[in-house]
Amino acid sequence: MSEKALPKFREIADHYRGRILGGELRPGDEVPSERALAVEYGVSRPTATRALELLRHQGLVHSVQGSGTFVSDVAVNRRASERYQRARTAGRIYGDGERAEIVAAQLVEDVPENVVRALGVPMGDAAIRRRRVTFRDDKPIEVSTSWFSADLAAKAPRLLSTERIRSGTLAYVEERSGREAAYARDRMTARSAGSRDAKALGLDKPTVPVLVVEHTVFDQHDLPLEFVEAVYPPGRWTHEQRYDLS
Repeated sequence: MSEKALPKFREIADHYRGRILGGELRPGDEVPSERALAVEYGVSRPTATRALELLRHQGLVHSVQGSGTFVSDVAVNRRASERYQRARTAGRIYGDGERAEIVAAQLVEDVPENVVRALGVPMGDAAIRRRRVTFRDDKPIEVSTSWFSADLAAKAPRLLSTERIRSGTLAYVEERSGREAAYARDRMTARSAGSRDAKALGLDKPTVPVLVVEHTVFDQHDLPLEFVEAVYPPGRWTHEQRYDLS
């Protein structure tokens, strides 16, 4: 059965929603007026009005009388899929106002069990670990650790350097190894921050709850290519899913 086509107003709203959540449009940026949207999409003014109303209901934009409609300050973390999209289209992972610091990059012998399972490496083997802190407007918003099998060290030596890889770590690994990222799976849970992550995220106590996303990327042969554990502070949201109830 083919999927039902979205109403035009929802299609317009979803397009701008994606640009906002992906970081292309930042808080304070102006979005097109009803008149401009109607011309751009070839729709009626009421249809354009409904699109903007939907974005307002979702808390993504707000209107200022006499000035226009602007992107709201949405506390959202960029999902891996959105960063991959930016890397492939813009050649860089992070948007304006975002940056990352690589705080560790080394080959380690003591590999956690969840990493061993995710990468499918033998217990006792070494693995590559890259730990980074991501900032938005100089405020830490994410701590993440990427893991790769040790055999990538020879083909992709920059994995062992704390120098930023502008195009993104995954794109670099694909280029150097010849393996292509085909799909990814995410698992989410929550735990206490712990002293190390609390310090990196600027949290008051190590007992503050944080969101943890385990992200595994698989190549074209269904083999794990990268495993990432990302930790997010409270007060922000990371995942949203829309689904029909009828």
